[in-house]
Amino acid sequence: MLTDAHNRIINYVRLAVTDRCNLRCSYCMPEHMQFLERRELLTYEEILALMRPLAAAGINKVRITGGEPFLRKDLLRLLEQLSAINNINEITITTNGVLTQPFIPRLQQLGIRNINLSLDTLRPDRFRQITRRDQFHAVMGTLNSLLEHDMQVKVNVVVMDGVNTDELTDFVALTAQYPISVRFIEEMPFNGQGHDFSGIKWHYRRILDTLEAAYSLQKLPDAPHSTSLSYQAAGHAGRIGVIPSYSRTFCGTCNRIRITPTGGVKTCLYGQDVLNVRDLLRNGASEDLLLHEIRQALNNKPVNGQEAEKLAHKWDSMSVIGG
Repeated sequence: MLTDAHNRIINYVRLAVTDRCNLRCSYCMPEHMQFLERRELLTYEEILALMRPLAAAGINKVRITGGEPFLRKDLLRLLEQLSAINNINEITITTNGVLTQPFIPRLQQLGIRNINLSLDTLRPDRFRQITRRDQFHAVMGTLNSLLEHDMQVKVNVVVMDGVNTDELTDFVALTAQYPISVRFIEEMPFNGQGHDFSGIKWHYRRILDTLEAAYSLQKLPDAPHSTSLSYQAAGHAGRIGVIPSYSRTFCGTCNRIRITPTGGVKTCLYGQDVLNVRDLLRNGASEDLLLHEIRQALNNKPVNGQEAEKLAHKWDSMSVIGG
């Protein structure tokens, strides 16, 4: 098993397959983003050469992220090959939903049923304001199709002061009829603007206070290693989650590493790349050497996000880090 310096078992990889996105959400990506060259990205063959030894070492969950993963050509081919690797028993995807709808039946066939859909507003005009693109109806079409195909859907809502805080109860209302999980996420500093981020007004406790003022909420058990505090409004079919991504109250149970599109290994979202597996692979590294280097990186993993932040010099945009 892979373990870190604090004896936490690592069994989860968040794998970003591209830095490209067809939206330009202000909290995630600069409008004039300079995208990576194709040769800089991990190839699918390199991803598989990395994931096979990681799976043998105990990684059993993979989340595919971007950028927008469905912009990567032949993504389904990668998903098919990942799903065939021994010990990987859960593949999930985070998507903005613009391109996702046609792929849903095939995802279902592959056994990929857990989809996180990024959606920060239920209003078309506001969607255009936040994303700088006019794709609201495509995203809603994806949401409806996911529900029709009985997929397990989590709607991720980044809570932004002065932007969408008046819609929190509207999102909770979605859970009255639909068996989805709406997850409210504290805004993070990964917008590609370095350390200009000044903190948050809408921390997780304020979000909860606002929801509890409008609904009778029941606290639900949180899954092991969960980053989300789970609740359910009385009589609702779906659930609510609140993710303290900036407050970082969940670091003590961390079980994950991140792989960026260029093969950078992050042992903490708030830290720098500590290793590049693309370079190792292109220099002919064996599976044993790959695992050795990853174990060494985990042996230096900070205890929490606050400690990692102290060591970081600048932050990239979330699209480069991996959503």
